[in-house]
Amino acid sequence: MAGYQSVNPNHEGDQHLIAAAHHVLKLLGAIRNLSDDTRKLLADLDIHLSIMTGNTVNNGGEAIEVEKRLKCAERMVLRWQANQSMIWDTGPGEVSEFLGAIDEVQTLIDSFSGVSVNENGRVRELLYRANNIVQMAMLRLQEELIHILVHHKLYFEPEYVSFHSCREDVIYDESFVSLEDESVEALQRVSNTGSVSGEYIVDLIHPQVVPDLKAIANAMIAANYDQEFCAAFIGARQDALNEYFFVILELEKFSIDDVLKMKWSTLSSEIKKWNWAMKIIIRVYLASEKQLCNKILGGFDTVCSLCFVEIAKATFLCLLNFGEAVAMGSTQPEKLFCLLDMYEVLDDLLLEIDSLLFEEAGSYIRIEFHELLRKLGHSARQAFQELQKAIAADSSMKPLPRGGIHPLTRYVMNYIKTLTIYDDTLNLLFEDQNTEDTHSIVESETEQDISPITFCPLACHLRSITSALECSLVVKSRLYREDSLRHIFLMNNIHYVVQKIKGSDLRIFFGDEWIRKHIGKFQQHATSYQRATWCSVLSFLRDDGHCSNSVLKTSYKERCREFTNAFEDVYKIQTQWCITDPQLKEDLRISTSLKVIHAYRTFIGRNRISDKHIKYTVDDLEKLLLDFFEGTWRTLRNSRRR
Repeated sequence: MAGYQSVNPNHEGDQHLIAAAHHVLKLLGAIRNLSDDTRKLLADLDIHLSIMTGNTVNNGGEAIEVEKRLKCAERMVLRWQANQSMIWDTGPGEVSEFLGAIDEVQTLIDSFSGVSVNENGRVRELLYRANNIVQMAMLRLQEELIHILVHHKLYFEPEYVSFHSCREDVIYDESFVSLEDESVEALQRVSNTGSVSGEYIVDLIHPQVVPDLKAIANAMIAANYDQEFCAAFIGARQDALNEYFFVILELEKFSIDDVLKMKWSTLSSEIKKWNWAMKIIIRVYLASEKQLCNKILGGFDTVCSLCFVEIAKATFLCLLNFGEAVAMGSTQPEKLFCLLDMYEVLDDLLLEIDSLLFEEAGSYIRIEFHELLRKLGHSARQAFQELQKAIAADSSMKPLPRGGIHPLTRYVMNYIKTLTIYDDTLNLLFEDQNTEDTHSIVESETEQDISPITFCPLACHLRSITSALECSLVVKSRLYREDSLRHIFLMNNIHYVVQKIKGSDLRIFFGDEWIRKHIGKFQQHATSYQRATWCSVLSFLRDDGHCSNSVLKTSYKERCREFTNAFEDVYKIQTQWCITDPQLKEDLRISTSLKVIHAYRTFIGRNRISDKHIKYTVDDLEKLLLDFFEGTWRTLRNSRRR
């Protein structure tokens, strides 16, 4: 209607045509059984014809008709100004009349668009009056909009959807040694249910009022009150989102400085909340918010995009700031798991974030999330590299009592065992980094025996870490005075490493050849232990040339006594030493017993030592050897003497 222009029909044909049109409209208007909508349409057309000829003001009847229609609409709008009840609560009839009044005034305003207001005072007066009516109606629609949004909002409980992942069971602990072997193994048995398929769209506004909201949006935007609509709509939906974020999810807003100053226990707890909140907010809440905006503002793409971005912006930035702060913080090894969790959560949600913010209005937030992913990946790589530095820098200067498994060994193996949960992510993060050539590690295996995983970036880094651990263990073994205990320590720790790798997913990263090589290493330490401990003890029982002349000249009785004394000295010391693995302990006891018992039985049998000179029988000796490596002090007071 805005396209009509005031013209002067100078041509006689134009005048006849317009006159005929007026005549036709009058004849049609005389029909009795016309509907109200049809009569209104005929009246509008008559007014437009008058405007085209510039006769509206001069034609008193037309001006009166316009004013009459304005008054009718004005009464409808003013009636609700003093009414405290809400229009949309009264019923569809009242709603239809109110929106009809707005449409009526808007139609009349559009009709005046081609008339010069400055030249026509009457038109200016009517237009001013019409705009005032629209302004009052728009203020009322804003109130109705906010009322509907507030009183018909819906929330879903966080338990509505489950995003549980085995990653969520990883313990972010400053001392990873506290993660016991059993808990690591249980963790690895948890099935990975972290991936979520399908959309989780829920109703954030009661579905029955969505058409009402759409009607209000259409009326306000048609009247060029789109900014006022957006302000009311965005404000109400922001309040709803804030309530969900801070009250229902019980999340907090932290500054970057707040996060950087957090204690580790607090930070690790907040990181778990962040991972959970990211999935709930982005995958469910904001996806549902986007759909709500589309339903209400589907015909107004720019307005729809602007509203959604403004509603979600503060929440997006809150989540971004926390992630940025974590990525900026220290990169000690214990932080790696939480960084990987955050990286995986964000990487998993990135396509959905791109979908939510694909329009220009949200592009800067979308770019920030991509940048955060890059920063988290960089921090994760640094934390991983810090582990190898920490192993080399471990400065414990006291030998571990009893030669057991060093805490550093447990720490490193539990650490890297847990890393296999994140193998895809770590391989992605390490794919551009140079890694040492590892073909020599598996060179004796045939090609068909080699798994490609053995040469993946993560496998190379894992082998590098265990190599650093071995070097550190060798250094720590030199803290022991006794060569025998040094070998027990290395045997214990290398065996522990091998068992951890054999019994977990680490096996495919290290390969069977690596395992065979390191089985040989701890077996060699077992052999070296026997040589360092028993060669001197068993020398008293030898009659061959390996013994010194002084030993050979000693009487058999004296040599038996010296052997017994030497054995007791070893017994008192080595029963306190510890071999934690039952099978390894049993194997070493059997191997040692075979050597010692065979030599002892041969010596007393060949040399016919009298029973009165034998403090321990062969059976006694066998039983005493069973006390070795129990890690507790034992006494010989109860030993049987024959």
